[in-house]
Amino acid sequence: MRTILLAFDGVHFSEGSFNFAKQLNEKNKILLTGVFLPQVSYANLWTYADGVGTPMFVPAIDDNETQLIEENIKKFEDLCMRNDIEFRVRKDFSDLALPELKKESRFADLMIIGEEKFYENMGSGNPNNYLRETLHSIECSVILVPEKYTFPTLNVLTYDGSESSVFAIKQFIYLLPEFCTNPTFLTYANIDGAGRIPNEAYIEELAARHFPDLTISKVNIESKSQFATWVADKKASIIVAGSFGRTAVSQLFSRSFVLDVIKDHKIPIFICHK
Repeated sequence: MRTILLAFDGVHFSEGSFNFAKQLNEKNKILLTGVFLPQVSYANLWTYADGVGTPMFVPAIDDNETQLIEENIKKFEDLCMRNDIEFRVRKDFSDLALPELKKESRFADLMIIGEEKFYENMGSGNPNNYLRETLHSIECSVILVPEKYTFPTLNVLTYDGSESSVFAIKQFIYLLPEFCTNPTFLTYANIDGAGRIPNEAYIEELAARHFPDLTISKVNIESKSQFATWVADKKASIIVAGSFGRTAVSQLFSRSFVLDVIKDHKIPIFICHK
């Protein structure tokens, strides 16, 4: 049984992320932990610079927000019981929410986040600063889920020859074996006339053992932003990426293949970094 975290900004309930967890449970039973983070947490410990080194501060949680969080916890509990999902609830993190979330992730197999709802009112950019910081700091794999999507029946494995991209593919295999029978594209994005797929024989040997319906493709695109356009044609898919390293946070994120896909809010994305 997998242990899965479902992370909520407490006042915003993500129907999309819960439905994804529900469908995973229907295939193989899970232990689902709902983590309800208060708005106040961003004022402490984990801060994300706005470009000049100034942290973002958030007003303390008020009574209305407390009521909304309690209502969302009750909704989560009711939905879990209705759908026969074993569950736990984590709350009352006070102003140390994200450090506690990081600790929770250390002991979990997987985290699911509703990308559109997670602190949607905080920070500029898409994804917002809070989500960026969370992706770079948590210690387990994560699936970003839009609110409206088709549950995946097709896998898109993004491969660039790097250690992190191979690690992400292996973690996807281990954590989500029910997806391995889906038709699968192992995709190498050929930018600026790059040559052959790096270590092609090795990655094919690995992938073909686990994905019986495998297609290896080299996609010729002029820029990384075009990847979102290419993958948009792959209906009912999930993207597997290992591009969110813990160092040089803003530089790595701005270069990521999946950034434009996140902005489109259409396709679930499995992200893993070592």
